[in-house]
Amino acid sequence: MMDIHEILKKLPHRYPILLVDRVLEVEKGKSIKALKNISINEPQFTGHFPHRPVFPGVLMLEAMAQAAALLAFETLGVTPDDKTVYYFAGIDGARFKRPVEPGDQLVMDVTLERMKAGIFKFKAVARVAGELACEAELMCTMRTIA
Repeated sequence: MMDIHEILKKLPHRYPILLVDRVLEVEKGKSIKALKNISINEPQFTGHFPHRPVFPGVLMLEAMAQAAALLAFETLGVTPDDKTVYYFAGIDGARFKRPVEPGDQLVMDVTLERMKAGIFKFKAVARVAGELACEAELMCTMRTIA
């Protein structure tokens, strides 16, 4: 369990791109279950789409990557600092199965598949009310910046 205050200490993201509201469970080296509440007040809905607000698929992928980053930090036992950046290295097999709309709660299950030479590979699934919304394999890496 991790509330928003702990998430803010671990992720460098801030409004409007911080996309994890709460961590429900985390098992070091294995998996994380996190959630994102979808609100009509979010800036992307003014243009996506004015007549039918739909949460963008690319933001679902970003939300799952942020959950993956939290899992990676827990697994390594680190809190990233200003000199650490966590990057997407790849996305494979991304599929979008249902639209996600304001009022929905996106529940993300991310599993660590592999960790080798600083590259992490995850299997990520996002559901709304138990129904599959998005799935993908995510690859991420941590880099130190000057």
